[in-house]
Amino acid sequence: MILGFRNLMKTNFVEELKWRGMLQDIMPGTEELLTKEMVFGYIGFDPTSDSLGIGNMVQIMTLLHFQKAGHKPIALVGGATGMVGDPSGKSAERNLLDEATLNHNIACQKKQLEKFLDFNAGVNSAEIVNNYDWFKNFNFLEFIRDVGKHISVNYMLAKDSVKNRLENGMSFTEFSYQLVQGYDFYYLWKNKGIKLQMGGSDQWGNIVTGTELIRRKASGEAFALTTPLIKKADGTKFGKTEGGNVWLDRAKTSPYKFYQFWLNSSDDDVKNYIRIFTLLTKEEIEKLEAEHATAPHLRSLQKALAKDITIRVHSENDYNAAVEASQILFSGTIEDLAKLSEELFLDIFDGIPSFDVSSAELNSGIGLVDLLAEKTAIFPSKGEARKMLQAGGVSLNKNKVEDVQMVINLSNTINKKYILIQKGKKNYFLCKLN
Repeated sequence: MILGFRNLMKTNFVEELKWRGMLQDIMPGTEELLTKEMVFGYIGFDPTSDSLGIGNMVQIMTLLHFQKAGHKPIALVGGATGMVGDPSGKSAERNLLDEATLNHNIACQKKQLEKFLDFNAGVNSAEIVNNYDWFKNFNFLEFIRDVGKHISVNYMLAKDSVKNRLENGMSFTEFSYQLVQGYDFYYLWKNKGIKLQMGGSDQWGNIVTGTELIRRKASGEAFALTTPLIKKADGTKFGKTEGGNVWLDRAKTSPYKFYQFWLNSSDDDVKNYIRIFTLLTKEEIEKLEAEHATAPHLRSLQKALAKDITIRVHSENDYNAAVEASQILFSGTIEDLAKLSEELFLDIFDGIPSFDVSSAELNSGIGLVDLLAEKTAIFPSKGEARKMLQAGGVSLNKNKVEDVQMVINLSNTINKKYILIQKGKKNYFLCKLN
């Protein structure tokens, strides 16, 4: 036992994962190992993008809980495996990335990982390793002699990641992936004392190939643990929106959109998400669940989830700005809209239908009905526009208007650049002056 491990332990790692719904598979003996000594454990991250996505947050949270339980977390960025491509969960072979792109992606992901894990925690400080460091001088003949001979083809074919692809075909490059990942575990076990590999449940086959290689090649013992793959209650893929993936990089997914993703979680999903993606305690979550059950319209769970994760991924200022923007969207005034930065204003209304309107024409004045039906396609006809106006179904810059004779000019714009029109309760349109 490492000196002082009992004092270092703050939580029981396996029990923590269990109550949070984050434990899928665990190799016999793993829990016993984790209770008797400080364990070095790692998770691999795929460098196919220059940002991690919220799907990666499951594994980041796993490493975070691992460290909080007094163990030493290692994040492996796959500079070598990224050149091969993991077939797990894939229906087709990926495009391979060149070395320069991979190095850029790895550098970006390292920065993100450093936001979550403690790299100055003493004996159990987090570390980041890159498997390219031990593969770059490993030639093919050495690899098939020193690694390939220990794992049979039959063993590899039995893995789901391979079986699921055989019908449509897979390259030798992808077929060999589990050997490469297996050797990662062997190398880290031998050179860094790492006894545990963790990952998503789709990685179970690759992970146990590593434990098997350690057993066959060195008569050693290593352990494995996986988390469930997160799915939405309606069966759609977690981490996706109409606009694509939800990223940790603010340049790819703005803090406002990031916040909105979590705030819009369904009641069924949020009960899982708040356990997996926040650091709230069991007692805090159960209290929020009781509040939510009493007054679900207040969305206490969604708000707590969105707050916790937005602050940790971005910042408290970004969270506050997102909350303010959300409130303005539902109950703000033209003055509130004008106070927003242009970046945040456009972010809020990104994706809504927009129309270009001539500044010169607007300076002279445009009839509101003409604007709604001729200068834009918000209404199919002037008659429809008048009818909706008279029924109180049109808002201009968050103010309801009913005057069919109203003339719009520059004084009706937001910062002399935009006019926000709302049709009904949920349909927004943006006029941009040119």
